[in-house]
Amino acid sequence: MKMLMTTAALIALTTAAGADTLRFGYAENATPTVEAMKEFARLLEEKTGGGLTVQFFPDGQLGGERELVELVQGGLLDMTKVSGGLMESFAPVYGAFSMPYLFDDEAHYYKALDDAAVMAPVYQATADQGMVGLTYYNSGARSFYTKDKPINSPADLAGLKIRVLQSPTSIRMVEMLGASPIAMSQAEVYTSIQQGVLDGAENNEFALTVARHAEVAKAYSYDMHTRIPDILLISTAALDRLTPEQRDAVNAAARESTAFHRQAWTAAVDAARAEAETSFGVTFTHPEVTAFQEAVKPMYDEMPDAIAPTVNAIRAAK
Repeated sequence: MKMLMTTAALIALTTAAGADTLRFGYAENATPTVEAMKEFARLLEEKTGGGLTVQFFPDGQLGGERELVELVQGGLLDMTKVSGGLMESFAPVYGAFSMPYLFDDEAHYYKALDDAAVMAPVYQATADQGMVGLTYYNSGARSFYTKDKPINSPADLAGLKIRVLQSPTSIRMVEMLGASPIAMSQAEVYTSIQQGVLDGAENNEFALTVARHAEVAKAYSYDMHTRIPDILLISTAALDRLTPEQRDAVNAAARESTAFHRQAWTAAVDAARAEAETSFGVTFTHPEVTAFQEAVKPMYDEMPDAIAPTVNAIRAAK
C-alpha cells in the first residue's frame, strides 16, 4: 500500500510541475510547523496575486526527510522542510547546530538565527548541490527520553541504546555522554522502543504526542542539549524558473512564516507537554546539566574547521 501511495504521489509530482506551482513535500510534523508551512503558501499566493501557488505532499507521502532532500536535489520536488541535523550529511556547516549546549537559551537561539550574517552562509552551503535554505523554524530543545528510566546524569545513559539524528555531530555527542547512538528515521523509533531495539531517543516534546512515543516512553528529562532548527529548502532549479519579483515574494513569505511560527510555538509546546502528562502518564524531570556540559566539552576542542565560524558567530550573537 505504501509503495502504491508513493508511486501515485510521484506521478502527481510530474503532473504538478509548472512555473506557477511549487511542489512542497514534508514528513510528519508538529502542528505549529505544519501551520507555518501553510502560512507560507498563503502568503506567497497573496504576494503574487495568485501567480504562484503551493501544492503540498504531506506526511511522508514521498518518503522520509533524506528522500525529500534528495528529491529536491534532483529537481523532482521544489521545496521541503527538514531537520538541520539531517542537513549535516549534505553540508558539514549544519553540524554547528548539533553542538551540545551551543545556545544559552531560547532568546539566544532566536537572536542568532534571525541574524543574516550568521545564517546566509549556512543557507547557501548547498547551492552547488541544487538547493538552498530560505528560512528556519524552531524545532525546540532536544532532550532525552526513555521507556522508563529518568536521565538525571550522564551515568544514567551508560549502555543505553539511544536514537539520534543522522548527524555525525549528534552521534559523537551521545557517545561522549556514555550511550550507544543509533541513527534511524523518526518513523522507526516507536516500534524500536516498543520492541527493545532502542532504550530511548532524544527530541522535543512533540515526539511524545505527534509521533505517539509517549505510548512507549514514559520518562522525559529536560537536559536540553541541543536546539537544532528545521530548515525550509528550495531547489535552485525552482528559483531559476521564477521571475525576480516572484523570488522576492518567496523570500518574504518564508521570513514571515518564521515569525508566524515563533508566535505559535510556545503555546503548542505547553499543550504537548500537558497532553503527554495527563493522557499518557509521562513524567518530566529537570536534571542539573553541568555534568552533561562537562562531558561534552572536548567536542569544542575537536571542532571541525567547517563549523567553527558558524559556532563562533552564534556564540557571539548574544
